[in-house]
Amino acid sequence: MFDKFREGEGEMVEERIEENAGESVESTSTAESGSEIGIGELIGKRAKLEEAIDYVGLMIKNLKDKRTSLEKDIEEESVDIKNLKEKLQKVSEYIEEENRGIKELAIKRQRVENEADQVGTIINTLRDRLSGIDRIIGDEGDRVKKIKESREQLDD
Repeated sequence: MFDKFREGEGEMVEERIEENAGESVESTSTAESGSEIGIGELIGKRAKLEEAIDYVGLMIKNLKDKRTSLEKDIEEESVDIKNLKEKLQKVSEYIEEENRGIKELAIKRQRVENEADQVGTIINTLRDRLSGIDRIIGDEGDRVKKIKESREQLDD
């Protein structure tokens, strides 16, 4: 007895090979007497049950294979997700480091701006002082000229 799976129909069928023609004649007469008491039907039902059991066994094997494949896929995805998570963590750390660097640069820039404002204030103060000195020098120069002019007028 050989079990064979028909792929197109998706069911199990049983093939029986008779060894010689003499047995087939004998089995026919036995089948006639067996069918009278219902043994033939029982044998047929048993054969169908065996086919169904074989089919269910095959289905279970296929389901186990699919489950194993899914478990493998899930594990691979889990590893990929863990790798992505690690990469994202590194990116997050890099962003935090860059933000700290930017804050430090902003603080330095603010210090430089404050120093530049102080330098500008000093320049303006010195400019005002120099203008005052220039005015004083100009005024003194005018007085000296007036004194010279008044002496010249007296001398004449």
